[in-house]
Amino acid sequence: MSYSQFSFLRMITLLATLFPVAFIPAAKAETNWGQWRGPSGTGAAPESVKPPVEWSEEKNVKWKVPIPGDGTSTPIIWEDKIFIQTAMKASEAKDQAAAEIRTGEFGEPSTFFVQADAQDPRRSGKGKGKGRRGGKGGGGGGAPTDAYDFMILCLDRKDGTTIWSKTAASTIPHEGTHQNHSYGSHTPATDGEYVFAYFGSRGLFCYDMDGELVWEKQFGEMTMRAGFGEGTSLALHGDKVIVNWDHEGPSFIAAFDKKTGKEIWLQERDEASTWSSPLVVETGDGKAQVVTNGEKAVRSYDAGTGELIWTSTGQTARPVATPVSDGKNVFVMSGFRGNMLSAVKLSAAKGDVSEKEAEIWTLDRNTPDIASPVLSDGRLYFTTGKGSYMSAYRAATGEPLFVQERIDGLRDMYASPAAANGHVYIVGRDGATFVIKDSDQLELVATNRLDDQIDGSPAFSGKDLFLRGRKYLYCLSKE
Repeated sequence: MSYSQFSFLRMITLLATLFPVAFIPAAKAETNWGQWRGPSGTGAAPESVKPPVEWSEEKNVKWKVPIPGDGTSTPIIWEDKIFIQTAMKASEAKDQAAAEIRTGEFGEPSTFFVQADAQDPRRSGKGKGKGRRGGKGGGGGGAPTDAYDFMILCLDRKDGTTIWSKTAASTIPHEGTHQNHSYGSHTPATDGEYVFAYFGSRGLFCYDMDGELVWEKQFGEMTMRAGFGEGTSLALHGDKVIVNWDHEGPSFIAAFDKKTGKEIWLQERDEASTWSSPLVVETGDGKAQVVTNGEKAVRSYDAGTGELIWTSTGQTARPVATPVSDGKNVFVMSGFRGNMLSAVKLSAAKGDVSEKEAEIWTLDRNTPDIASPVLSDGRLYFTTGKGSYMSAYRAATGEPLFVQERIDGLRDMYASPAAANGHVYIVGRDGATFVIKDSDQLELVATNRLDDQIDGSPAFSGKDLFLRGRKYLYCLSKE
C-alpha cells in the first residue's frame, strides 16, 4: 500500500469515527413501498427488479404467513421490515370499560374538533346517530357487539416472522361495515424513521421503527354512508402526515407534524362520505399539492399551507379511487352510478377549472368503481366497474390505446392494479392475478392463483412482490 493510499484510509476512518451517520447511505423511497400506491403514488414501482410474473402455492412463494384478524389494507415495505394493519376481535372485552376508545395523550383537540363535536355528538362518541343512510340501511351491517383490537404488525422481510405488534386501540366499533369490507382497511405509511398507523374513528398513531408509541391523535367517530365502513389511507409528505376525513358529519382535511402530531393546517370540506385517499403531487416549483377526490368536487390544496388552489367537476357517488399524477397532470376518476374521469393540467389549474383549459381531457365511460388506476410509462390503466374489462389511455392526451378489452377469468376485483418491471398486475378477489405487458396493447403474460381471497393491492420492493389476502400475507419471489 502506498503512503497516499494509507493516508486516505486513515482520513476515511477518522471521518467515519467523527461523523458515522454521514457514511450510512439513506434508503431511497423509490426502492421501498412506503405508503398506499407506492413511492410515487401512481401504483408503479420504478425501481423494482424483476419480481415474478408466475407463481402458485407451490411455485415462487418465498414465504407465506397467517395474519391475525381480518383486513384489506396493503402492506408497506421499508428495507428489511414490512408493516401491515389488521383488526381482530379482542379476546378480553366483556364490559364497556375495557372497550372504550383510547383518549389522546398529547394535548387538546383543535378548535374544529371541539366545534364539530358540539354540532354532531356522534363525533365525540356521546351519540349513536346513524346519519344519512347510515347504520343498517343500504347494504352495510349493523354495529357489532364484540370489541376489536386495531393492530399494526412489523414483520421480518426475510421470512415473515413477527418482529413486533402493537394494539393501537381496543373498542367496540360504533358502526358496521359492508359485508365485503373489514375494519382493517387503512394502509399505514413510513419514511424509515416513523411508522404511521391510521384507523379512522380509532385514531392516528405514530410509532418509531422499533414499535414505541411517539404520539397519537383522536378525531371522534365517523358516520359512513350506508354503513359501508371506513377505508381512507393517509398520505405522508416531508414533515407532514395528511388525513382526509370525509363522512356524513363535518368533514375536513388536515396536516400534522410527523414528529409531534401538532396540527399544521386544517381545512373544512363540503363533502359527504368518500373512500378515496389524498394524493400529494410535487409540482416542480418547490411546492406540492394535495389532490382529493370528491362527489361534490375534486379539490387541490397547497401542501404547505392548506390553501385551496383549484377545484374541478365533482365525481360520481361515493368516490373510492385515489388520484394519480405524472407530475404535470393529475387524473381523477370514479365509477359508481355513472362514470367520470377528469385529467387536469396542474400548471394551469387555478380556481374552478371545470370546462376550462386546465381540464385537458375527460371521459364518461368504463371507469372503475373500487380500484384505483395505475399510471406507468405514460399509460393510464384502469378496469371498468369491479373488473373483467380493462382500458388504457395515453395519459398526456387521452388517446385510447385499448378500450374495454376483456380479461378472461377476471370476474370481481377490489384491489388496485400495480405495475413493475414492464408488467401490470391485476388481482381478482378469488386469488387470481393476471399479469399483462406494460404496453399499448393488452397482452396477457400469465394467470396465477393463490388459495386466499385477495382484496389488498399488490406491493413491490426489489425482487419481491407482496400480496395480502384475507388470511395470509405472501412474499413472492423467483426461486
